[in-house]
Amino acid sequence: MAENGCHVNPEEVSNHQHPPNMEQNGADGPESLPDSCGLSLSQKEVLERCLHALTNAKNDSHILAALLLITRLCPAGQLDNGTLHRIFEAVGLNLPARLLVTAFRGGDSSGLPPQELISLGTALLAALSTDANMAAHPQLLSTVPLIMSILENGPSWTAEKNSSSPNTKTNDGDENINDSQTNEITSLDDSTCPDPSSKGDEPGLADGAKLDEALANDSYQVVNAVCALPQGPEQLFSRGAVPSLCRAVLKKQTLSQEKGLPLLGHILSSSVGPRAWTKHSSDLFSLLGAVSQNFCRVSDQDRLEMCSQIPQFLPPPGGEFVNQELKEIVGNLWTSLRPLVQGKLSKEHLDLVLVLCACLLDLYGWESVGPPKLCCLLVNRACVEVRMGLEVLPGTKMSPQEQHTLTACYRIMEAAMEQACSQGMVSNPAQLQTAITGLSLQQSRQVLGVLEEAFSAVIYYLKQVDQSHVDELFLFATFRSLCAWLAEETSCLKEDVIDLLPFLIGYSKSHFKGGRKGKGLTDWMSKVSINNNSQDGMWTKDAALRYLLPALCHLSAEDKPRRVLLSLDTPALVVDFLSKGWGSLRGQSGKTVTRDPGLETACSTLLNFAITEPERVRSDPCFLALETMLSEALPVLLHKPRLLVLAANCSTLGLMIGRLKAASTESVDPSQRRFYSSVLSFLLSAVRSESASNPAQISALWLENWEEAGELWRLSLQALGGCVRAQPWITSLIREEKWLQTIFTLLGSSGKLPDQHSQDALEEVLCAIAKQCPLCLKDIRVLVKSQSCGSHQCMPQLSKALME
Repeated sequence: MAENGCHVNPEEVSNHQHPPNMEQNGADGPESLPDSCGLSLSQKEVLERCLHALTNAKNDSHILAALLLITRLCPAGQLDNGTLHRIFEAVGLNLPARLLVTAFRGGDSSGLPPQELISLGTALLAALSTDANMAAHPQLLSTVPLIMSILENGPSWTAEKNSSSPNTKTNDGDENINDSQTNEITSLDDSTCPDPSSKGDEPGLADGAKLDEALANDSYQVVNAVCALPQGPEQLFSRGAVPSLCRAVLKKQTLSQEKGLPLLGHILSSSVGPRAWTKHSSDLFSLLGAVSQNFCRVSDQDRLEMCSQIPQFLPPPGGEFVNQELKEIVGNLWTSLRPLVQGKLSKEHLDLVLVLCACLLDLYGWESVGPPKLCCLLVNRACVEVRMGLEVLPGTKMSPQEQHTLTACYRIMEAAMEQACSQGMVSNPAQLQTAITGLSLQQSRQVLGVLEEAFSAVIYYLKQVDQSHVDELFLFATFRSLCAWLAEETSCLKEDVIDLLPFLIGYSKSHFKGGRKGKGLTDWMSKVSINNNSQDGMWTKDAALRYLLPALCHLSAEDKPRRVLLSLDTPALVVDFLSKGWGSLRGQSGKTVTRDPGLETACSTLLNFAITEPERVRSDPCFLALETMLSEALPVLLHKPRLLVLAANCSTLGLMIGRLKAASTESVDPSQRRFYSSVLSFLLSAVRSESASNPAQISALWLENWEEAGELWRLSLQALGGCVRAQPWITSLIREEKWLQTIFTLLGSSGKLPDQHSQDALEEVLCAIAKQCPLCLKDIRVLVKSQSCGSHQCMPQLSKALME
């Protein structure tokens, strides 16, 4: 083995295949003294001599002989950190790394078969990895692909030496290896190290061979030690651990079920989980299929114990991994879960079942759950758990497991609420996936009834919350769940909700304004979402307010809750959110532009205030700031077609505020001129002319979003009429922009728009312009005649204005 830099005398090392496990207890000796090794004084003297021999060893054989004596005297698990560091300084990670690489490359000069080299190397690595600093060492990390190949493929290596292996012999013929050569070996290029991510049989490996249990133990010790590091899952993922562990489990390798599967579950439950599914979906689907088959085959009692295991191996929610294979797996899991949902379970087992049910609902909604009666039973059990968990005396502490279970119940409630509220109104094909097939109206009402009781408990709990708990993850989960309910249903529990508004606004403001730390929420948020939409991504400090916005939009339309919202200075908070959101969106362009529903909902909320609270709009400085922001945003949004709905919101909101302004004798602010000029262009972009004799049509750009944007377009036209009456200078801009000429050209001789509501809105603004400006009135008369326009028949109010 001199050629490979690791010369071992087999007789000095002895002939046993695997050295004494350096992590197993079992050192014999006299009564131990109270020290970290548990050694007597005489044993300590022997240990000290061994360490001295180790430090002064002249070759690898001497090093291994000293290590074997130390492990017989005191197993690594009993060595203190100081002794381990002395061993590490004497041996380093070069030797075990060389042993592994030599075994994988093969060669006849080592004097030991590959299996023994592997056993020696992994035993050394296992001992050294018990110290976190050593586990994080780059040399140890470089051996992870080799360790994973051992765990996946077993210990059957051939002695064939790879001819392309770097020559590791030192220049002066010394038997030991220097650092630069070790780096060359442990770089583990493709010609040297089996690729853990490849599916074919590795050269020189006998597929299906079983690992010796001691070797498997040592190997799992190494990778578990790496996984325990702060960036451990990332380190293992980048070194091919995920596909190797999947295949080890599928091959039923030694300890793969006991240690490999939990390790893989830990990796997938970390932040690398989504990337692992993206990169290794084939392996992970194979594993999930095997785990789910096992779940379906075992008895109900064993199945209950396995419920905590399944969620770790499910793919992230969303369309990327939704396919027929996953549908079948989820369907089989539900088939096995039904008796458990219907059965009488202990609290502990019911918790596990509810968590798994919530995860399956995340993936495929209600489609595979079963008959409506079972779906209703599941919702009922979740709601009962929420009531029992939250309707407790103030100050009662909740265990982490209880919080985890209640969070899963919230997810079940949200899924049920969306279904019950949309029952009979599922017109969007995308919603059919989550539909509870055959749910009757009576069952829908029953579901809403138990949901109402559960959310009453949620409100009760939130009323008891102490300010010191505002950063807790479970509080956010509870807050988010109530917001989801309020987004769909604000008529129930109205008085309780109004009483809770100070907390809801204060909680949102504390995160948004105070910059609450949300690092721990980043991973958690992806696990509490029923729908993987744009609002469920990385944690940001505005997340709490984002979830509350749909409820604010509903509540701001009603007198009593709106008065409470005004007293809490809610408009200023929403304006601040909109301004910051626009600041982030402004720099996006082309395909990077993404629609933000939160900004659109914020505009709708402020629009409610602008329509119903004119005095507040005139006096509150936040609306002046809002007007400035809209004047800046709309001209830019005209060139971002993906954000058309947001542009329509900004146009409508700006015009609704503008109609409340008093006429000014001062010169018009340039930003205001720019805003109204953009409004005029924007309103024209919605209409296109088919032919002179046919009604004008909605332009292709607007047609896709007409259901949302069309109503805003009509409101903008009506509000523009109010602005013309309040600020007469706008008519001059209309004439400068030749807006009237363009409108009548688009209308053609028919003088019609596609629908009557749009026709009425356009007629209203044309009447306002005609009545406010004599020159515009004259222009309209000329245009009607020159276009042979049918406005006399289609717009009777405009015809009447023209006759005056």
